[in-house]
Parts: sequence; C-alpha cells; structure tokens
Amino acid sequence: MLKQRIAFVGAGQMATALGQGFVKGGLLSAENLLASDPQADARKRFSDATGGKTLEDNARAVAEAEVVFLAVKPQQMPGVTAGLKEVVSQRHLVVSIAAGVRLAALADVFGKKARIIRVMPNTPCLVGQAACGYCLGQAATPEDGQVVEKLLGAVGVAYQVDEKLMDAVTGLSGSGPAFVYTIIEALSDGGVRMGLPRAVATALAAQTVRGAAEMVLATGEHTGVLKDRVCSPGGTTIAGIQALESGGLRAALMAAVEAATRRGIELGNS
Repeated sequence: MLKQRIAFVGAGQMATALGQGFVKGGLLSAENLLASDPQADARKRFSDATGGKTLEDNARAVAEAEVVFLAVKPQQMPGVTAGLKEVVSQRHLVVSIAAGVRLAALADVFGKKARIIRVMPNTPCLVGQAACGYCLGQAATPEDGQVVEKLLGAVGVAYQVDEKLMDAVTGLSGSGPAFVYTIIEALSDGGVRMGLPRAVATALAAQTVRGAAEMVLATGEHTGVLKDRVCSPGGTTIAGIQALESGGLRAALMAAVEAATRRGIELGNS
C-alpha cells in the first residue's frame, strides 16, 4: 500500500473512478485520499464513492498531499494551475490527466524542477478495465513513474510512451471507448433489424465485443489471423466482412482516431 497522500484537483467522473480504483485495488487507504472541487455535488459523489475527504479549496488540498492529480478540463487548466503555482513544490509529484496539456506548459507554471507526469486514462477505469498511456517530465524520477504505473495498474493497464505519442494515445484509447460504444450500438441495431429484441441484441453485441477483445489479449495472435478463423469459405461471416469493407468501416475507424488525435494537438496548442 502506498504511503503518499493523493489529492485530486477536480472531483469529476474520472477523478472519482481513479480514486475508487486506487482504494478498491488496495493501493491506498481512503484516509490518504482527498479531492477538491468548487461543486458541492461533485464533492459528494467523490466522497460517497471513495470514502475520501473533500475540500472546496484547491490549494488546501494540494498542501495536504504528496501526489497531486490535475483532473480538470484542458480549458480550465491555466486558471487552475495559476492558483496552485505558489503551493506546488518539489516534494509534490504532479500528475495531469488533461488531454492535450503538455509537460512543457505545466513546467512553465510549476518550474523546471517540478516532478510532472502526463497521463491519458479512459472511462473504463470505472470498471477496472482502463487502457492508459503516460510519459515522464524532465524532473520526474523512475520511482515517480513506478508510482504512477502502480496506481494506473489498479484500474487497468498502462504503457509508458514518449510525449510525442500522447496525442495518439488520446485519439486511440482516450476517445476509443466512444467509438466502440457506437460499434456495439450499430451491431445491436442490426440484430433488431433482423428480429431480435433490443435487450437481447445489445447484450449479445456487447458480449461479442468483450469476447473478441479477450481473444486478442489472451492469444496474442494477429487480429487478421483470428478474423480468418471465423471466416469459412463462402460462409456467413465473409459475406458480412465484405459488407463492412464496402461500407468503409476500417477507413472510418482509422479516420476517427486521426481526428481525435488532431483535436488533442489543437487543445495543446490553444
């Protein structure tokens, strides 16, 4: 169990999911978890879900912690960090989960010696199945990276990448759940069109996506190989694959990741 006290600046959905995962994963006691947020309802949801302490004042929360998660929207980051400039010191490990906000921008506020790590989680951390990427700032130590990897490991999996790839992580796994939900919805719609009840169609679609994903992760085999094993010559599946190719599904998903990545870059430049 980690001994550091962790504060979330911002007590929204992602902060709550991460905090809950840290406690449930046995990495942190609720007594060592706190969050700050100007919204009383957000503070209550965080406290109810995690058992952690909540405050209205960001600076007070940071002063009480050793690890600080900046869990606010990218557009809010300049105002929030300006209010913390005099509170954050070298004893703090600062972890940003805001899309597009670069390490250099945070170092400009907190100083070149500030220990900063940039993280991109995703919403399946709510169910312990997050896919996260992270990168270390210049002053962050390998030990800091290990702390963040342990924390993220409590809610899913995490991969360290170069910062130049973080926007791609945002476009793929950060935005990806919404793309997958759209696919599940479309599969369900197809089932309904063919006569299945909506509840059954959605359950079958969701379980099919889950099962296919588990096959990829469990076997380590190329997705093309796994696909070919389902496609019998002249069978039903290859007919469906042809329809997907005709509809441009593959190109559309690639374009979606690219568009989300480019939007992350735009947020970092704004």
